[in-house]
Amino acid sequence: MQAIDLHVHSTHSDGTCTTKELVDLAIYKGLKAIALTDHDTTAGLEEIMEYAKDKNIEIIPGIELSTEYCGRDIHILGLYINPYNAKFQEHLGTFQEARINRNRKMCENLAKQGIDITYEDLMNTFKGAVVTRAHYARYLFDKGYVKSMKEAFERYVGDHCKAFVPREKITPAQAVNLILEAGGIPVLAHPILYRFSDAHLDKLVAELKEAGLMGLEAVYSTYAPSEERYVKRLAAKYDLLITGGSDFHGTNKKDIDLGNGRGHLFVPEEILAKIKAVYLDRFIPYEKNTKSVLFFDLDGTLLNDEKTISPRTRTALEACIKKGHIFVISSGRAYSSIIKIVERLGLENCSPLISSFNGSQIYHLEKKEMLHSVKLSVDIIAGIRDLAKEMGVHLQSYSDTHVLTESINKNVTFYCDYVKNKYELLPDIAAKGLETYKLLAVDLDNRKLLETFRSKVEKLYKGKVQCFFSNNWFLEILPYGTTKGTALKFVCDYAGIDYKYSYAFADAENDLPMLEAAAYPVVLLNGIPAAKASARFITFTDNNHEGLAPFLEKLSED
Repeated sequence: MQAIDLHVHSTHSDGTCTTKELVDLAIYKGLKAIALTDHDTTAGLEEIMEYAKDKNIEIIPGIELSTEYCGRDIHILGLYINPYNAKFQEHLGTFQEARINRNRKMCENLAKQGIDITYEDLMNTFKGAVVTRAHYARYLFDKGYVKSMKEAFERYVGDHCKAFVPREKITPAQAVNLILEAGGIPVLAHPILYRFSDAHLDKLVAELKEAGLMGLEAVYSTYAPSEERYVKRLAAKYDLLITGGSDFHGTNKKDIDLGNGRGHLFVPEEILAKIKAVYLDRFIPYEKNTKSVLFFDLDGTLLNDEKTISPRTRTALEACIKKGHIFVISSGRAYSSIIKIVERLGLENCSPLISSFNGSQIYHLEKKEMLHSVKLSVDIIAGIRDLAKEMGVHLQSYSDTHVLTESINKNVTFYCDYVKNKYELLPDIAAKGLETYKLLAVDLDNRKLLETFRSKVEKLYKGKVQCFFSNNWFLEILPYGTTKGTALKFVCDYAGIDYKYSYAFADAENDLPMLEAAAYPVVLLNGIPAAKASARFITFTDNNHEGLAPFLEKLSED
């Protein structure tokens, strides 16, 4: 069994290792997973997730919030938080502003005691970090004012020193609520370190359980065996998860090593499995046998980069269908392209409904009937085509079976290979009778050009068209008011299923309306930040590593 470490800090707060160094060190030590839990910031999460995505290690997005209770600092960990949650980031901004004001005052106090320091000096010394008292101690030590960081705390920045300025802090219960709002698992960090009496700690845990606390950090670097047993008993008493971590800070805590603390720490991977199970329990908040509608984007979501469905995901999907859930493919692709995928993957008996062209077309496979369609007029097509020519942007239209293009170039050949569709060369894609469900602007080299083109199209045809990026190269242009979100609502109404039983699985910008319309929006780990900001759930792994499987397995449980 491999070890994990669910309490780790980087240079984005008061650690001395960069996020890349943390990942490399964790892999070297053979850890299965680590949680980045920097103090009051999520600044390092996107960076560490990006660096670790092709490596054999899981990164749990986390945070450690500083709070105050009965005059003592209490820390609340958040595991599997959504760092893109707008409200959560707004609260963190408030914390950071309070921290800035406090740091300015502490610098002023140190200067009054003869220390050559300014707030600007401090920030330049520790660029990008959430500055804590450990940074002050490091600064004083490096400048020769003290002989050790311990002396810096004893003489200058400790709780009762003249330079110390207390921070404005929230309560532990407020921190628990913030983490829950961000979709995370709130955990009371290192409860033994607060040196409460047994009765006082019990009272704190009871209060936080009432607020929504879900775990206690029961395995920790400095615990004696008896202390670990005590915290585990407390967790059992209040039906809480147990978590564990080293609280690794690099050289700021020289005696604490990543993964094994002071040499004897071992946090087994089974702890993480139980945390994931609790996270997934929130995915089914109603009776398990209730029929739901499941909307799946294709590229980057249901399909891996090889354009196939992994065996585990397929098995889970088929189990969902047997349970009575309605499986709907919702893609920006043309109907003809989706049909080819359905046939190639043997999904004919799985998905009775297809939403193509980002919701402009809804087709019933079994009935072979078009249930809904909306098209762009040839006048609009011609105007946008003319603008594309003027700006040097490749623009293509669609028939029911082919991509329609006025020129053959690398953009159209790449696209047709990407979606496995054929193109037809025409002198005029805006000729009479060639209304289309969508237009697509493609540029493999210049995303900025597509963004400029988008702005002009939206200004010229305001209220008539809408534009979305489905990836970095493809700009979708659709009839106004037609989206994957409107398709989701249409299908729910058609199937007679309440919206509150709708799920959307997606990853890209053109999926945003679908994510916003669904009761349970799920975004793949490889999804763009804007999609994750709309998510209630983010998968543990990406589309190439069974990202959907645990969620579909949960939906298919008896």
